[in-house]
Amino acid sequence: METSKEKQFLKIIKFMPSIFVIFFSIFVILFLYFENKNTFNEEKKDIEEKYILENKENIKEEVSKVYSFIKQLQKSTEQELKNSVKNRVYEAHGIATGIYEKYKDTKTNEEIFELIKIALGSLSFNDGRGYIFMDDVYGNKLLHPIDTSIEGKNFIDYTDARGYKLFQSIVNVIKEKTERFDEYYWYKPNTNEQVARKISFYKYFEPLNMAIGTGEYFEDFEKMIQKKALEYINMIKFGNSGYIFVLNYDGLYLSHIKKDYIGKNYIENKGIENSEKVIPEMIEIAKKGNGFYSYIQNEKPTNNLPTKKISYIQGLNDWNWLIGTGFYEDDINSKILETKRKLDEKYDNYIKNILIIGSILIVILLLISRYVSLFLENKFRQYKKELDKKQLILHQQSKMAAMGEMIGNIAHQWRQPLSTITTASSGMVLQKEMGILTDEFFFEASKKINTSAQYLSQTIDDFRNFFSPIIKNIEDIELFSYENELIQALINILNNSRDELLKKENERYIFIDVYKNDIDEVNIIIKDNAGGIKEEVINKIFEPYFTTKHQSQGTGIGLYMTEEIVTKHLNGIISVKNKEFIFNDKKYIGAQFRIKLKLSEEE
Repeated sequence: METSKEKQFLKIIKFMPSIFVIFFSIFVILFLYFENKNTFNEEKKDIEEKYILENKENIKEEVSKVYSFIKQLQKSTEQELKNSVKNRVYEAHGIATGIYEKYKDTKTNEEIFELIKIALGSLSFNDGRGYIFMDDVYGNKLLHPIDTSIEGKNFIDYTDARGYKLFQSIVNVIKEKTERFDEYYWYKPNTNEQVARKISFYKYFEPLNMAIGTGEYFEDFEKMIQKKALEYINMIKFGNSGYIFVLNYDGLYLSHIKKDYIGKNYIENKGIENSEKVIPEMIEIAKKGNGFYSYIQNEKPTNNLPTKKISYIQGLNDWNWLIGTGFYEDDINSKILETKRKLDEKYDNYIKNILIIGSILIVILLLISRYVSLFLENKFRQYKKELDKKQLILHQQSKMAAMGEMIGNIAHQWRQPLSTITTASSGMVLQKEMGILTDEFFFEASKKINTSAQYLSQTIDDFRNFFSPIIKNIEDIELFSYENELIQALINILNNSRDELLKKENERYIFIDVYKNDIDEVNIIIKDNAGGIKEEVINKIFEPYFTTKHQSQGTGIGLYMTEEIVTKHLNGIISVKNKEFIFNDKKYIGAQFRIKLKLSEEE
């Protein structure tokens, strides 16, 4: 029969693994759900900042590309200018050589010179700014199409605006019969004598012993390069509405997606809200280097609506240019919303996958846990059967041990009278054989044998009737507990009482009372009339190896094991005290053991 504790243990084996699997799986699913929800929420929070940073990097990169392109143009401007003037001089030198070769045998040098002068004087390039000039070895100006009044005049001692004698360099080229670049500062025509840097190239023309040359003002050529740069910038488009805009430091638009802005001042265009404040601040950023700036553009190119814009500004101080581009907030918002929508879809799919995988995992784990539960339950029942067998054997062994102890006590009681009988009878036989047996010795020996035999008979009667005077007062109570352990505990107490009663000559009683109290407890009370336990040792009797018996009669383990069984195996309480009581109008005193056990345990 299974006890309530065993039933509870079996229920734990049967249901606990499944309950654990369910709770653990739910915990894991919830953990993954909330953990990934937090991750998705954080990612959604970071989207706006991420897109703004990403777009800032994009527009910065676009401006940097333009800035690098212009810097490269600037770096090559002077070399391109030199190549340009050199090529023009080489072309003119080739024309002059062709004319000379054609007429050298039919015309004089003076006639050929006039033909060359006419041919080279008509050459014009660089939007009319470029012309060919000729000088002789004495510093005389032979050809100057722009100002013919100076032709024939000598400039050998002429200096430029900074004191440089440029015509001496021309003379040296003729004398050395070579070619060279030169740089000087000359008064620009039609500029109220404004001085500007000019780069020239001279080449010696041997047939007429003169130099052919040309030059170009650096700033004029640079404007041509700037025009080339602006043409390149106007072609740049990126994204939905990305473009590069350029203003000079005076606030004049040089490049813009809206062509009607170009050539006009920012105040006139009114393309930016509060432009009187915005444009000067952007120019200040450009002058200091670069940076980002936010403002409202009155007309977005794609919808002509006022839109917040974030621009990156880069200054090009060599040309007094502000180069910039930007992105619109509504474009970012639409991308953010689209990305968030995709994130939500991704999150929904993730949750679905978690639920599907979690459900499959729960089913698999439940099947495994059920198999483990059945396996453990089967093992427990097998163990319980083996344990019951062992407890039954232990109970039988305990009975045999008690019987053996009783036989030992009988043998101890019989040893002395048997010795007396053996001695008396042996003495009689010996004296008879020797012929010295007297009547006196015979009757004395016979008396001892008779007395000892009666003592043996009385001892048998005493042990046969030992358990007869057990007075029982037991209610009909059904108790769920460990039967063999309880029996063992009761036997130990009864054996202890028996040992003490054997020492008495008078009446010997053991009283057993079993009843149920008001709080569903079973009280088992065992008392005897053996005189009780000495007060100085009564508190030690449940200690291991404590005994008041002779070493040959006890080990002090019985009552210690009884307490262990009652308190630890049966979850009960055991106590002992000396008790005075009256039975059959006679007063007795003895040891009283009380065992309290719960009647039953809730399943």
